[in-house]
Amino acid sequence: MPMLKEDFVKTEKINGVIYNMSPSPSYQHGVVNGNIYSVIKNGLKGSLCLPFMENLDYKYHPEITDDYVIPDVMIVCDRKHLKGGSYTGTPRFIVETLSPATALKDKTVKKEIYQKAGVEEYWIVSPKERGIEIYYLENGAYVLTYSFILQDDKEEEHYNADTVITLKEFPNISMTLEEIFENVE
Repeated sequence: MPMLKEDFVKTEKINGVIYNMSPSPSYQHGVVNGNIYSVIKNGLKGSLCLPFMENLDYKYHPEITDDYVIPDVMIVCDRKHLKGGSYTGTPRFIVETLSPATALKDKTVKKEIYQKAGVEEYWIVSPKERGIEIYYLENGAYVLTYSFILQDDKEEEHYNADTVITLKEFPNISMTLEEIFENVE
């Protein structure tokens, strides 16, 4: 029997509940993820760590359930936890890019999942606002350490397009706000 487009549905399973991730979010969502992923991929050359974008199930407590999420961008370094289309270790870095359908889940449920799992750095990126919140894990809890909204008009007082953001665990990987939101109108 031929596979139909409808047969390829992207889902996440959280607390035993399956969430349909289709249809795909706006093109800006993919552009932002691609911008971040490209910088990370280049920065990880020669490293044992691997970047993934929207294509790897993260099974965040495989010893308890078969729940999984699909982070927009993540870095994994412990390759022994990669198997098939999933990862069962602790990612070193995760980005979730907001869309109207996932914003609440990304800011609450997923943030809590990543915090409990021990993910050291979590970014929540909003293409619509061209904004980014950066959380660092401190004593087992996320602390909002940086928050930016891109202002790329050089005539404006709070111009910040050239602000450099460096990944905490990967000091050789940096990007500007302008690079993150390139081609996002």
